[in-house]
Amino acid sequence: MRSAARWQREAGSFRQGSYNPANAWRFARRSSDQRPLPVLFPTNPRHMSQMLLQTPLCGWHESHGGRMVDFAGWKMPVQYASIVDEHLATRRAAGLFDVSHMGRLAVQGPAASAWLESLLTRRVAGIEPGRVRYTLITSDAADSGVAVLDDALVSRDVDAADGTPRLALVVNASNREKVVAWLRTKLPPAGVTLMDRTSDTAMIAVQGPVAIDIVCQLCDPLEAAQIRQLGNYRATTATVAGQPAAVSRTGYTGEDGVELIVAAAAAVPVWDAVYAAGASAGLLACGLGARDTLRLEAGMPLYGHELRADSDPFAIGLDLAVNLEGRSFPGSGRFAALRDRPAGRVRVGLAFDSKRSAREGNSVWHGDREVGVVTSGSFSPTLQRSIAMSMVDRDVATAGTALDVLIRDTRQAATVAPLPFYRRLAKAPALQP
Repeated sequence: MRSAARWQREAGSFRQGSYNPANAWRFARRSSDQRPLPVLFPTNPRHMSQMLLQTPLCGWHESHGGRMVDFAGWKMPVQYASIVDEHLATRRAAGLFDVSHMGRLAVQGPAASAWLESLLTRRVAGIEPGRVRYTLITSDAADSGVAVLDDALVSRDVDAADGTPRLALVVNASNREKVVAWLRTKLPPAGVTLMDRTSDTAMIAVQGPVAIDIVCQLCDPLEAAQIRQLGNYRATTATVAGQPAAVSRTGYTGEDGVELIVAAAAAVPVWDAVYAAGASAGLLACGLGARDTLRLEAGMPLYGHELRADSDPFAIGLDLAVNLEGRSFPGSGRFAALRDRPAGRVRVGLAFDSKRSAREGNSVWHGDREVGVVTSGSFSPTLQRSIAMSMVDRDVATAGTALDVLIRDTRQAATVAPLPFYRRLAKAPALQP
C-alpha cells in the first residue's frame, strides 16, 4: 500500500507539468476490474484550485467520469476509466482528445512572414498556405547564447482578402505565457499583429486508424475528400458537424488522424458528434495519461522531459526543426556550433524485458560508470514491456548496447533501442458504414 505522502508527491509532479505515465498506468482500472481505483491525483477542492483554467469541454469531462487534475494550470482529464484501454483504443480504432489547453496564436500582417522568419528555427519564408511545420522558439538571452523556449507548430492559413499573410502557432500549455511575452517584446512598430486565440477557440484531436473516416462522416462529400487527401503536416478548412473548423493532419500519438480547431461555443457539439460517430467503431475519449504513453511509444520528445531550455536539438534528433543555411534567428550561431561540433549526450530509446517502469530522473549505467539519465518512461500497452527515452553518453548510444537503469535502488537491465518504438501501418483499415 502506498503512503499518502507518496500519492501527494506523484500528484504534485503532474501539477507542475512533469507527469510520468509510469506513475499512472499500473493503477488504471481494466474493464474486468471493478475494484475502486486509488486516488492517484487529488480531486479535493483544497487541491483543485478554482482558479484553474478550463477548456470549453471541461464540463463534458467531469460529467463523463474524467479524473481531473491540474496540468500546467489547466483542469484536465488524466483518464476516464483506464489509461491502458484508452491507449489501445487509439492504436486499434480511434481516440478522442481535448487538447484545448495548448496555446493557439494568430499572427498576421504585411510583415508577418518575415517577422516569424527572423524568430523561428524553421524556415517560414516561402511557406505555402495549408502547410504546417514543426519548429523551435528560441531566445538569445541565455548565458549559453540560446535558450529553447518551446517547440511549436507554425502554419500558414489562406491569405486575407487583401493579400495579407495569416499565420498561426500552436505552443505548449506550460509555455504559452512565456512564449507570448517573448514574442511581444519582438513585435515591430507596425506590420504585424499577434493575438492569443486560446480562450476563444477549442482544439480537438481525433487519432487512430479509423479517425479520418469518423471525421469525414461529419462533412459533406467534397470536404471529406479534401480531408482524406491531406498529406502529413498539411491543413485545410472544412465544416465539421455543421461547424466551421480548421483541420490539420499532424498528431502526437504515432497514429493517423486530424486536429480540429473550432470556436469555443462549438466545442461541445463537435465533440459530441465525433464521439457518437465513432462509438460503433471503438472510439474512446482519452485523457492526458494515454496521450503521454502513446507519444512515448512514438518516440516523440516532450518539452520539460527530452527537450529543455538548454537542449541541443541535434542531440535530441530534432535536426529537421532547425534550418540554418542563409538564416539568422535567436541563437542561430550557437546552434551552428552545436551542429558542426557534436558533443554531450544524445537521446536514445531503452527497452526492458520486464514490466517494471523507469521514471524520469533514474540514472543509467554501463558497468560501474553512470552514463545517462531517463527523461520519460512507462510500461508500453502496445508492446507489453517497459520502455523509456534517455539522454546517454555517445559511446553507449549504439542500438543493442546493454545498459542498466537504477530503479528504486535496484539495477534493471535495458537495451538501447532505435526510436520510435512503434510505427503504425502505412494504410489504415477502412471504416465500415
